[in-house]
Amino acid sequence: MQTGTVDWEAIRRRLEKTTAAVSQGFEHTPEETGRILTARARAAARPPAKPDDTERFEVLVFSLAGETYGVETRHVRMVCKLKDLTALPCTPPFIAGAINLRGHVLAVVDLRKFFELPSRGLSELNRIIVLEGNENEFGLLADSIEGLRLVAASQLQDGLPTLTGIRERFLKGITGGMMAVLDGERLLADTGLKVNDQVSK
Repeated sequence: MQTGTVDWEAIRRRLEKTTAAVSQGFEHTPEETGRILTARARAAARPPAKPDDTERFEVLVFSLAGETYGVETRHVRMVCKLKDLTALPCTPPFIAGAINLRGHVLAVVDLRKFFELPSRGLSELNRIIVLEGNENEFGLLADSIEGLRLVAASQLQDGLPTLTGIRERFLKGITGGMMAVLDGERLLADTGLKVNDQVSK
């Protein structure tokens, strides 16, 4: 049985070469390191997603003085045709009148006058959107009803420069399609729209 000599020096050199090759595989060039650190910094600086980014709500879309508006359907009791509108004395100009809705007298608000928009007069094509909530109920006059639409909360943007004053106060936001979504809660809670508080005795 022959016994060979072991070249320990050669083995050591091979191990060092293998270790260097393995270590080099996990190292990055200065350019790669810079890109990685930049990407990590951007990820850390990115604001966390808002909880309501996935929240969606349904709105009733309607036209008013050539503009598109929407109001959340959770505030809408019903939509009906405009007929038998009776003028109410001693009420603000934006109160178009009152209708008899199934035995219940309902005040109708003309948002065109309330928002100081141009008025085209009334016709049989007009519709009344009945809002209900906050112990208040009234109708909103609309030129026409466009339908229902789902809106993402994250889609809403701040108002436009042209939407100022009272319109801005009752605005929930603007969609990318230039639809102004009204804040139904604020409309229903506004004491200025409660006709009983406005009638002079």
